[in-house]
Amino acid sequence: MTARWIALLATILLAQGVGASASAAADLSRETLMLIAPVSAAIAKVRAEQAALPPPKDDAEKLLRMRDLEQAPRAAMMAVDFQKVPPAERKAAYTAMWEQITPIDEANQKAVLEMLPPEGWFTISRYGKEASRAAFLIVQHGNVELWRRFVPVLEPLAAMGEVEGSHFALMYDRLETMEGRKQRYGSQMSCKAGKWVPAPIEAPEELDARRAKFGMEPYAGYLAKNFSGPAPC
Repeated sequence: MTARWIALLATILLAQGVGASASAAADLSRETLMLIAPVSAAIAKVRAEQAALPPPKDDAEKLLRMRDLEQAPRAAMMAVDFQKVPPAERKAAYTAMWEQITPIDEANQKAVLEMLPPEGWFTISRYGKEASRAAFLIVQHGNVELWRRFVPVLEPLAAMGEVEGSHFALMYDRLETMEGRKQRYGSQMSCKAGKWVPAPIEAPEELDARRAKFGMEPYAGYLAKNFSGPAPC
């Protein structure tokens, strides 16, 4: 998506009042609306592209299209330069963007539950790695109730190689930390003094052994690869 295309579509969306709820838009300047308009543009682009396609041939293809629709606005949101958003408008800007993403997430989660096969998940051997990964992303962007439901389903499948081990570990850790317990695989971080640090970890001396069980790299390498740069939080 070119910058010129984004700017053009953003202008159209703003003229039509699309891209933020009426309440959120009332709190944002035109300059801020233009900064966050790529989120609307990304959603519109994917919807237009998918509308031109024939219906999905199977559930695996449907999952991939659902993934594309939920990932596009997230990528656009990550690219927004919030240093250019006045501090007084940042909360409303976040709200305006999430109000566009949340309905997509909720529709995707509903569809995943309706498509769920008898074995309880979209296994790699039946649906392929990318479709299985797409289902994980959709559920991971859900709520605690969904995580409670699927963590015990994913664990044995991950041990069998039918689900990527890192996916099970991430969902397990997120559930544990959200419910006030220690994580087991070290995937969850918290921001302290402007730096990302690991959330509390259960039996840290056994961390690498637990990670290796599911094909995950040693923890020191994981931290160096993802959290060794300038303070990101």
